Amino acid sequence: MAKTTARAALVLSPEEQQQLQSLANSRAAPLREVQRAKILLGYHAGQSFSALSRTARLSRRIIYKHVDRALAAGVAVALRDRAHGSEPIITPEAKAWVLALACTKPKDHGLAAELWTRSALAKHIRRSAWAAGHPSVAGVAKSTIHVILRDAPVRPHKIKYYMERRDPEFDRKMKEVLIVYREVSQLLASPPPPGSPQTVTVSVDEKPGVQALATTSPDLPPVPGEHPEVGRDYEYERLGTASILAGLDLHDGHVTARVERRHRSVEFIGLLRDLDAYYPPETTIRLILDNHSAHISKETMAYLATRPNRFVYVHTPKHGSWLNLVETLFGKMARTFLRGMRVQSWQELKTRILRGIAEINEAPVVHRWSNFTALENQP
Repeated sequence: MAKTTARAALVLSPEEQQQLQSLANSRAAPLREVQRAKILLGYHAGQSFSALSRTARLSRRIIYKHVDRALAAGVAVALRDRAHGSEPIITPEAKAWVLALACTKPKDHGLAAELWTRSALAKHIRRSAWAAGHPSVAGVAKSTIHVILRDAPVRPHKIKYYMERRDPEFDRKMKEVLIVYREVSQLLASPPPPGSPQTVTVSVDEKPGVQALATTSPDLPPVPGEHPEVGRDYEYERLGTASILAGLDLHDGHVTARVERRHRSVEFIGLLRDLDAYYPPETTIRLILDNHSAHISKETMAYLATRPNRFVYVHTPKHGSWLNLVETLFGKMARTFLRGMRVQSWQELKTRILRGIAEINEAPVVHRWSNFTALENQP
């Protein structure tokens, strides 16, 4: 016969029973609250403490504690944890000091690291708090530092990159490039009548560092039911690098390109010669390009002097390569035929890149600039 208890019965209102039943069936509530709800419902239904202990897999002492709290102060109190210890006190001045430290670098304090971790910051604070006059954080834990930084918010362990504008004429040069793009868009929408002076706009740049990589073992083709991907050995052999020098015609999408081992003035002049040979003699070739030394060197200027009125430069601002539409072409190359390319020689790399460019020219795509917000307020 089950032993009866001298404790009073737990009286629950219909609302409290519904609340406890919902909590006991919850999959999202904290486990401790679910367990306590089941204990209170079981005690209310007349289950013995031994049965409750077996069902909840908790000691009888813990069952007693939760039931007694419910009998003494109600269901809501029994479901919550009681606060432990005294309320921690961290002064506003100490928090401000912690945040000020977080906004410095560890190396500024004689440490080796470049960025703080929460553990390293907590350790430094514990070591320095008394001397700095902030004893309230002298025993601070990493979790407390996390809360202080989270509430600020400050994240000294992360880096977010940005581009410093080092060209004082950035806005002016950007607007010049955008004006050219707008003119090209207008020409595409309303072509000039036959016999009008012709100006073609070509976006020019280099893509250096294209690696010629060779496999050390043959690739394995996909096998249905075994491995759906191409199999490739992790090891590879480096055969050098190549630079792609390209000019993208913004009117029809045609690409003029060269593949070279380097991108000096002599290679850039070679691209200019290719452009000169491709377009009719009476056409003015307007180039959108950056201030790379090969573009403005003495050798390049000497060549341009032999072709008066043939080329016109429009420079992008410093650190404004994103304004050059040829970058979208390089992105297309990287996503398509350059992706995962393996070759057996540097010459094969060159041949396959030129083949990929020829494939682009078989179905050229006109690259357009669509955002002219910076010109909206211009006369």
